[in-house]
Order: sequence, then structure tokens, then C-alpha cells
Amino acid sequence: QVQLVESGGGLVQAGGSLRLSCAASGRTFSSYVMGWFRQAPGKEREFVACISRRGFRTYYEDFVKGRFTISRDNAKNTVYLQMNSLKPEDTAVYYCAAGSAYSGSGCLGGNDEYDYWGQGTQVTVSS
Repeated sequence: QVQLVESGGGLVQAGGSLRLSCAASGRTFSSYVMGWFRQAPGKEREFVACISRRGFRTYYEDFVKGRFTISRDNAKNTVYLQMNSLKPEDTAVYYCAAGSAYSGSGCLGGNDEYDYWGQGTQVTVSS
């Protein structure tokens, strides 16, 4: 098992930037595909981005392409989400997740691909 703790959320004006971090416990971090999801009040949790085990492949949902960047540092057991050009509609609780079942070389965006979830960090973008 793995425990995940997000940090870096906060209040930012539209057009600004935030960098989220997700620190993972354990010694098998590099065995997990990592993903970022978000959930706004009254809406379903949605996929944002994911990164493969070694960080060579990344995938993004269309609404964040060109604005967000996911990365990981396996030596630090940490995954990051750099968010630029933030919009009010980006306001949500952001969750990181770890998945062990995917056998491919990349990653997938389905909720059921991930086994472990962090507690979330609030991102609020004002207009």
C-alpha cells in the first residue's frame, strides 16, 4: 500500500500559477502510475493528467493541455502538477492517485485504474 499527501493548493487570481505536490510513502513509488484528478462541488471527479512509472509518458485531459504539466521525481517519491494560466473553472479539490495494475508503458485516466488516493488540496481561482 501507499499513502499520498497533496500540498500546494491555495487561492490565486485568474491567469496565475500554482504548483501542486504529492508526496508518497513507501519504497515502491516507481512501481506506480500516478495521476491527478479534480472534483468541483456538485460535479463528478474528473481526470486531469497522468504520468507513467518512469515519467517518460504523460497524458492530459483536453481542458488542461498547454496549461498544466505533470512530472515526477522518483528519487523523492513525489509527483507534481504545474498549473499555469489558471481559470476560474479550474477551481476544485485536486487529488493525486497511484495505480499499480496497469501493465502498459503509459498511463490511463479512468478512476478504476488507481488504487490509492490522497486527501486532496483545494485550488481556488478568482476572476
